[in-house]
Parts: sequence; C-alpha cells; structure tokens
Amino acid sequence: MSPDSAELEVIYSRRFASNREYRRQVWEILVGDFFGPMIPANGAVLDLGCGYGEFINIVPAQTKYGMDLNATTGKLLAPDVRFLRQDCSTTWPLEENSLDVVFTSNFFEHLPDKSTLGATLEQARRCLKPGGKLIAMGPNIKYLPGEYWDFWDHYLPLTEVSLSEGLMTRGFDIVECFGKFLPYTMDRQRRYPLFTLKMYLKLKPAWGVFGKQFLVVAAKRRG
Repeated sequence: MSPDSAELEVIYSRRFASNREYRRQVWEILVGDFFGPMIPANGAVLDLGCGYGEFINIVPAQTKYGMDLNATTGKLLAPDVRFLRQDCSTTWPLEENSLDVVFTSNFFEHLPDKSTLGATLEQARRCLKPGGKLIAMGPNIKYLPGEYWDFWDHYLPLTEVSLSEGLMTRGFDIVECFGKFLPYTMDRQRRYPLFTLKMYLKLKPAWGVFGKQFLVVAAKRRG
C-alpha cells in the first residue's frame, strides 16, 4: 500500500521544506519557458498529485484544480485553485469533457500498482475534452535502475514506453514522447544557477546526456 495522508505530510515536509523557494523559481521557468504554451489561457487545467502547488499556482489558466492526498497541500494552493483532496483512482468530482489539460509531475511512481494507474488514466480521459492533453513527466526506471528506489514512497516503475502504451489502450494518442527530459531530482543535488535551466530547455541534445525523467504528452482521442 502507498503511504497514508499523515505519512505523506511527514515525508514531504522533510523532503521539500528546505528548498521551497528554489523549487518555486525552477517551476516559474519551467512554466514560463516550456509548459505554459501548452495550456490554453482560457482553459481548465488539473494538476494531478500537485504537492505544494508549484505548477498549478503559477500556470496561466482560467480554471485551476489541484488534486492530492496530503492535507497540507490545501494550505499552500493559491486562492484561485480548487483543492481536490482524494484518491486519484476514484471518481473525480468533475464533469465529463470539462478539462483542457491534466498535468502531472513525479507522481505516477507513487501509485501502488498499474491497476491504480489505469483507473487514474481512465478518470483523466473521462474528464478531458476531446483533443485535451495529459502531460506527464517522471523518473524513467530505464535510466535509474538503482537510484529510483532511494525514495521511500516510490512503488511503480515506469518508462516512457510503458506509460505511452497504457495511455494508448485507454483512448489517448501520443503527441510527444521523450525518454530523457529533465535531470532526476532537485531535492538531493546542489542547486544549479537558474539561468542554466533556461539554457537546458532550449538545448535538446543536452536532454540526451543529462535527462533521467521522461516526458509524455498525450491527447484524448476524438470520436
């Protein structure tokens, strides 16, 4: 079983408390220079496993949701973000075809099994509009066979290929798929100058050298 809400609060407080400001700055660059253009300004976006809200708090969208089990999350989300505290594999309290984007970062590996992930993907498909996108990034077990397990709350090993196959069997088409995108983690390494991240995002050949996380962008199949 995955950690309960109380354990999540302890884990994430210990892991993220000391670098929240740096993470916020990193996400400002990621959203401004890379992910932001994928989000319709007048659209609806859900951040799945939103953690401390680094993405959803700053993303430019008209309607914003953050889903997480950690109760602390609700205290850290911006006023314009609706907090959905629940198990992501159960029915989402949203209408069918109501979302333009479901975004998730470093979350799927925390789910206990592929059955839970499958149910979560089905909820994403139900709530996305036809053509709406699921944007997922996370550690790629293909390039992290040992280090991947250094986190207590990692359960489900995935690659860009396995996630893509799971998405395609649930009514999605793959728009973009990178096995190597960002380096593994900001939490156990030294803090690099922020300008290097801006450069890195523009230099795709560098992804192949330093990237350890996948990036998969999938669109809900029309019809």
